[in-house]
Amino acid sequence: MKHIVFLFILTTSLLSIAQGQKKTEKKELQLETAVLQQYQALRPKNLSFFQWLPETDCYSYLDGYTTLMKASVRDSKAKKIITIQELNKKLDASLYWFSGFQWKDVNEFWVTDGKNYYTYNIVEEKGGKILSIPETAENAVFDPNKEQVAYTMQNNLFITTKNQENIIVTDFKDKNIVSGQAIARSEFGITDGIFWSPKGNKLAFYQKDESEVHDYPILDINTTPGTVRFIKYPMAGEKSEKPRVGIFDLKSKKTIYISPRGASDDYLTNLSWTPDEKFVLIAEVNRDQNKYTLDVYEAVTGKYIKTLFEEANDKWVEPEHAAFFPNEKSNNFVWMSEKDGFMNLYYIDFSDGTIKQLTKNKFVATNIIKAIDGKIYYSATGETPTESHLYAVDLRGNNKKITRIPGTHHVSISDDGKYIHDNFTSYDVPGKSLLLSNTGKVKKHLLEADNPLKDYQIGKADIKVLKAKDGSDLYTRLIRPSNFDPNKKYPVLIYVYGGPHAQMITNSWLAGASLWMYWMAEQGYLVFTLDNRGSANRGFAWESQIHRQCGTVEIEDQMTGVEYLKSLPYVDKERLAVHGWSYGGFMTSSLMLRQPDVFNVGVAGGPVTDWKFYEVMYGERYMDKPEENLKGYEKASLITHAHKLKGKLLLIHGTADDVVVMQHNLTLIKRFIEVKKQNVDFFVYPMHKHNVHGMDRVHLIQKVTNYIMKNNYPVKK
Repeated sequence: MKHIVFLFILTTSLLSIAQGQKKTEKKELQLETAVLQQYQALRPKNLSFFQWLPETDCYSYLDGYTTLMKASVRDSKAKKIITIQELNKKLDASLYWFSGFQWKDVNEFWVTDGKNYYTYNIVEEKGGKILSIPETAENAVFDPNKEQVAYTMQNNLFITTKNQENIIVTDFKDKNIVSGQAIARSEFGITDGIFWSPKGNKLAFYQKDESEVHDYPILDINTTPGTVRFIKYPMAGEKSEKPRVGIFDLKSKKTIYISPRGASDDYLTNLSWTPDEKFVLIAEVNRDQNKYTLDVYEAVTGKYIKTLFEEANDKWVEPEHAAFFPNEKSNNFVWMSEKDGFMNLYYIDFSDGTIKQLTKNKFVATNIIKAIDGKIYYSATGETPTESHLYAVDLRGNNKKITRIPGTHHVSISDDGKYIHDNFTSYDVPGKSLLLSNTGKVKKHLLEADNPLKDYQIGKADIKVLKAKDGSDLYTRLIRPSNFDPNKKYPVLIYVYGGPHAQMITNSWLAGASLWMYWMAEQGYLVFTLDNRGSANRGFAWESQIHRQCGTVEIEDQMTGVEYLKSLPYVDKERLAVHGWSYGGFMTSSLMLRQPDVFNVGVAGGPVTDWKFYEVMYGERYMDKPEENLKGYEKASLITHAHKLKGKLLLIHGTADDVVVMQHNLTLIKRFIEVKKQNVDFFVYPMHKHNVHGMDRVHLIQKVTNYIMKNNYPVKK
């Protein structure tokens, strides 16, 4: 009997242990899940699309993108306003979610499906369609009063009013004349081509004449037989587009045009209206991109009035932020410039051009958010370049940091400036929503996100700072597997971008990495990334070292990272791989060819292979024109180094890539053939542009990882 009792107890205990193990057992992360669900099911919860209601202490957000919620500073317990299904019934609409959502006033909001525009009153519980635009319309922009929409169709610009009046702003039969779209291939901070005046009485727009720009062929395989679609692609040193700014008067229905004051292919950038609607400001950058002037034009006539100031630099100038007007009753404005080495804020007197430097930070300001009661709120990296914080500066130059918790902060400020919604993440915090006072004091915790990966077997990222050859700090990220064993030897995948305007390592959730990199670590790899000189958010001296020599200091810094990896006892220094896309594809190929004894295998996606094939606006900024920098272009060209390839290299390209055209890869492959290299492979993604998205991205990442795992072994001598 005792034996039976003992056996029962033992069995029960073992069962309890097994059940406990089962409860705590982690799920294996699948590649498809990592690729497709990082920003869906595995995204940390937050107060999505947070907005303050105008002139109140109330705010709204979307729960699951389908339910509009409302709360207040006084009572943070949110109440449901309406679901998207209920809204569709009220409006007789077919909205998928609250797209284009914006409060008109405390009781009414706008939404749009992209073609139809609606308003809804939450008190009266009714609403309706206010206007519609054609199905083929693109680039739609509401006027400030939300009563009319400007949009483009093909190469022309139109307006539809709330009375469904259709106004033709431009009617150019010549398809080379394009109005209302972004120009300069979206460089210089240009993202739009349509600019309503503050009261909606006039409409400014970009226009480009592409008559002399080369027609570049893109094969469309979706037709039978296949057809060729031509895009305008100005390559470095070749003919470029000629810009103008049009100003359309809605009352007279007439348009005047402003052309560059210098060469016809100068860049017209950072357009803004003065609050009184009398003037437009335009930063004109010369083709060489070493000088710009901020010019004032009369809105009625297009007449040049004056130049407020100019900036010059023997490397490059790159204005990226339009004038910001902190007071709607004054034409004085704030300008962002990195002329002192870091992006800072300057207050400009419109009448006489007097300049007062408001901030003298030795770090990078990234964006102006709002102005309230003489204070300018702006975001900046702060003393740690991997973070993003909120600052405020007044017109006397009193500068104060508002957010203090380490991490990456995204904020929204109430209209009266009393409250700040702070949504932040860090290495260890998936997400928190806080309600702050305007001094940064935490008033309420609104939401703390659970770790969406807590049930998965996943490793962590270690952040470390190395020293570059010039003594500057190099931030690195090393992702290890969850079952990391320091006594083992691990192969390494170096993921690289390395180019301007991008920063790979941030103090944010997952340390800025893609979730598939953590999946790769679970396959027994260490995944390493380093932000080299030339990358973003470190100031002009750091970024401009690549000038006229792309792929030189970047490689030097990446090799500093390699030296560090080889010093680690758990790294298999004989099994190093490298992968990157776009500039990262250029860097991957450059490392494989210019450091041929270091890497066994590389996978380069959409790589620049010769800078003379890249676009004017970006390429000439960093490399100058080909005829002005023959040695720099030759040294940076992968064609020059193709004969050095030792490891296995997979080149990938989207056949419809209109950013880095396929000529780059095809020219490099032709050279590999000429030098009799068999250790190179090529794979295309039909009809994809400058990367691979959607379900096909799973195939891409599987292709990349399969190739690396198969070939990451020392090259046989």
